[in-house]
Amino acid sequence: MKDLSPAVHLPKAWAIWAALLLVPLLRGQTPADAIALERQGKLAEAADAWRTVIARNPDDAPAFASLGVVLSKQLRYVEAAVVYRKALALNPKLPGIELNLGLAEFKQGHFEAAVGPLRAALAEDSRSAQAQALLGMSYYGEKKFVLASQALAPVAKSDPDNAELHQILAQSCLWAKKYTCALDEFKQILQHNPDSVAAHMLSGEALDGLQRTPEAIAEFQAAAKASPQEPDVHFGLGYLYWKSHQYEEAEREFHSVLAIDPNHAQALAYLGDIALKKANWDDALSLLEKAVSLKSDVRIACVDLGAVFMQRKQYKEAVAVLQHAVQLDPAQPDAHYRLGRVYQATGKTAEAQRQFAKVQELHATEDSLVSKMSAAPPPLPP
Repeated sequence: MKDLSPAVHLPKAWAIWAALLLVPLLRGQTPADAIALERQGKLAEAADAWRTVIARNPDDAPAFASLGVVLSKQLRYVEAAVVYRKALALNPKLPGIELNLGLAEFKQGHFEAAVGPLRAALAEDSRSAQAQALLGMSYYGEKKFVLASQALAPVAKSDPDNAELHQILAQSCLWAKKYTCALDEFKQILQHNPDSVAAHMLSGEALDGLQRTPEAIAEFQAAAKASPQEPDVHFGLGYLYWKSHQYEEAEREFHSVLAIDPNHAQALAYLGDIALKKANWDDALSLLEKAVSLKSDVRIACVDLGAVFMQRKQYKEAVAVLQHAVQLDPAQPDAHYRLGRVYQATGKTAEAQRQFAKVQELHATEDSLVSKMSAAPPPLPP
């Protein structure tokens, strides 16, 4: 098919002249020209100038490094990382490039890729607060919370007014189950902002981890006073009451959750558990089935449903829901025990004995409020 797109045709002589005029311009670009363009804020022109320098000398590691800096200033981190790696391949001892490469990877959310360069940057300069902070936040992004807390602690100590940094350190400590560290950080945050609902809640979670439940309740009560329409505040407070066997208070808080969010699966599950404890079988069944229909991985709802189905002699349904509970957390003995009881009731003696033997191997571990409040910590700020 004939190409009908418009085209521009220069006479041959003009094309030659254009090429002749262009060559001196390209050859005339120097590192000084590129630096001057960058200082003027002409980043695209500066990048082109560095490319010209590199075209003349492909082994010029500092030129690659400088091009990476300009690309980073343009937020072109993918390209920047490529040229930083080229610079390091040409000269592994080029100062400052490991830090720049780590930052470029971090900005892309490539936390695992950022760790190596940032550790190398710290080996190069152990006093670099920027490398230390970026390394800690990269570990946080990787969900390596113990390492994150270790890396962030010294830099946070040297920068007491950096609220964002202290918040990330506090979350790292909380998810690493270093509750004393988390509590110290949240207390510091509350000193600067006494009405911070998030800090009160997170302090409560840390106190719960330290088994200081009455103090945890006080923190959640303060959060509820500051933000009475926040469902997570009421759920956390309800859970702490439930854990303390204060079931009437727990019911009140879980109903407060449902008044704000009628489809809060965990609030429904714990109300179902309280109904089960009171032997209100019909209420328990209704609440627990609704909880599971909304969120199939609420383990307490599955375990309790197994108990309700067994009481009703619906053994097939009991086995199915208890097997699912075991899959959700095989290390908890309660689901194994109930499953053994169902097998025992249906004459499956060997299967029952296997489940009871499993119960003997396991030791019940208490769930933390942290895991109930959120499946994961908040992401790093943009």
